[in-house]
Amino acid sequence: MKSTPQQRSWYWYDWANSAYITTTATVIIGPYLTSLANNAACPDLPEGQVCQNPVMLLGLFPVLPGALHPFLATLSTIVSAVLLLFVGALVDRSAHPHRWLAGTAWIGAISGSLMFFLVGDNWQLGAWLMIIGAFSFGASTVVYDSILVRISGPDERDRVSSRGWAFGYVGGGLLLALNFLLMTFYDKLGLDYGMAIRLSLLSAGVWWGAFTIIPVLGLRKLPKEVPAEVAHRNPLRQLRSTFAEMKNYPQTLLFLLAFLFYNDGIQTVIVASSLYATKELGMATNQVMITFLVTQFVAIAGALLFGKVASHIGARKTVLGGIVIWVGVVVVGYLLPAGVFGALVGLGAAIGLVMGGTQALSRSMYSQLIPLGRESEYFSFYQAMERGTSWLGTLTFGLVFQFTQSYRLALVALMGFFVIGGVLLLRVKMRQGIIDAGNALPKVL
Repeated sequence: MKSTPQQRSWYWYDWANSAYITTTATVIIGPYLTSLANNAACPDLPEGQVCQNPVMLLGLFPVLPGALHPFLATLSTIVSAVLLLFVGALVDRSAHPHRWLAGTAWIGAISGSLMFFLVGDNWQLGAWLMIIGAFSFGASTVVYDSILVRISGPDERDRVSSRGWAFGYVGGGLLLALNFLLMTFYDKLGLDYGMAIRLSLLSAGVWWGAFTIIPVLGLRKLPKEVPAEVAHRNPLRQLRSTFAEMKNYPQTLLFLLAFLFYNDGIQTVIVASSLYATKELGMATNQVMITFLVTQFVAIAGALLFGKVASHIGARKTVLGGIVIWVGVVVVGYLLPAGVFGALVGLGAAIGLVMGGTQALSRSMYSQLIPLGRESEYFSFYQAMERGTSWLGTLTFGLVFQFTQSYRLALVALMGFFVIGGVLLLRVKMRQGIIDAGNALPKVL
């Protein structure tokens, strides 16, 4: 089935922001911020040893440099989880959602570009830019996800959502490949390694901002009729009303709870993977980038494959199968021997196969469970748990490392998130939830 012009424009935002998620949030910022914090706390630390001197997160909390990035991911999520609720309420009252997409995306792109100035031991600037980038990404994705309901019908959403994710993996993988070449041949370009990393961070921010222009222009004529009672309602009063009404949608709440757990597991594996590969498995940054390139391009096929499977057996059963595979990924990751690059690449391919499909289908499933006219507001709840804003998993990962100084134990602790999330998803009654929300039933559930 052909995509409409608005659907094609919509895909481009996945292309735009995935470059930032892949190059900056997933591959570079964790190890790089950790190295800056190590420089500040233990400037004379021999290579391969763990820094025992804490740094003060926001001047309040002492954390080991090795646990800084997971704790920052947790903090940025808590901040985002509160603020995104207001973003959702405001966007639902706006007749021009594309302007919200533009504003939030470009703030994030600017913060990502400013990471070029992270040098020496100024990890504090990196911490603030990471928080701003995470919130901006989450806010823009609230708008982006809510538009899915308006550009596709019930029987199209699995396909459209999956294609959007696949398109994002192409964009993210392409920039990652270019940055891999930069970080491999930096000396031949007259650069040092630090400058290559900083240019890669800059490129992700610029890519995000530049390609956002396409969906902003393509979706500017998207019709949006805002009922008078919604347009003039106080956002705080609207949020209170939504919280009160959510008890009328028990299947939607149960899905959100399930998603909270299994998606936190997914996001923490993704966010912590480069840190795990470099610090626990002893891999070089270029080896990690090769692995993520494999992951990205396998994920293109994985997202499309999961969309095809869902068209035959339903999205819920397909996601449950994906969760089982994620449990296997955690087990294999825990057992992975240090220094074996081929094993890491194989694990990266397995992650790619399941990563995009579970996330794309979760988005389309949730879109069926929310009442019409409240898409942005309900997606703000969803986005508080979505990619780049996971917090329970990163908190668990950071705490386990803080007390054991073992990334392997921190990884295996994530298995519980997939098990709990899968059990809760088994209990979600999709048919009843769609009917309760007042939406049309798709042909395949």
